[in-house]
Amino acid sequence: MKGPGARLAARAPALVTAAIVLVAAVAAYFVARNPPPPDRRADAARLMNELMSGKATVGSDFVLADPSARRVALADFRGKLVLLYFGYATCPDVCPTDLAIIGEALRGLGAAGEGVQPLFVTLDPQRDTPAVLREYAAAFHPRFVALTGTEAEVRRVATDFKVFFEKVHLPGTSTYTIDHTAYTFLLGRDGRFVTLFPPGTPPERMLVMLREQLEKG
Repeated sequence: MKGPGARLAARAPALVTAAIVLVAAVAAYFVARNPPPPDRRADAARLMNELMSGKATVGSDFVLADPSARRVALADFRGKLVLLYFGYATCPDVCPTDLAIIGEALRGLGAAGEGVQPLFVTLDPQRDTPAVLREYAAAFHPRFVALTGTEAEVRRVATDFKVFFEKVHLPGTSTYTIDHTAYTFLLGRDGRFVTLFPPGTPPERMLVMLREQLEKG
């Protein structure tokens, strides 16, 4: 008789496909809520289509800076699973909700959580200073590593992971918010994309996938 782990492993490809389709639908919602300007609309559609196809490569190695200005590469975490999230510190709802879920899932793993590295990449390097990032990330889990870079560097990494984002200026003010697609990426011990979680994924569901990947050794 097959155990729960075997049954879950057999269903893994279907679960990944379903997750991608669901996340693409959520992405469509966020982009539709605040449509990007015409010159960026094509980029949003292209990224979404690439993600939905399941054929495009999602992500690759990158190098950004931590709050101490130390250059950090994704390759530095080889041998660990990585939970990667793109957001910004003044995000009013989606980002803090998803980051809190990641923190809860890591705490749910107990000692095994040492095998998972959470990373936060800001989409707002202009306002997310090193001091802001240091406090913001640690508020969700002490092992969160926050990363930043130039606007060009951040966009290059986000685009590589099929993440769309755009500044939305509030009428009559110099203030802006950032409209973005919100995914939590799970990367394997080799740094390659495994799956992604839609916004608001319950920590219990995230735990199932994390435990499965950790058991693979």
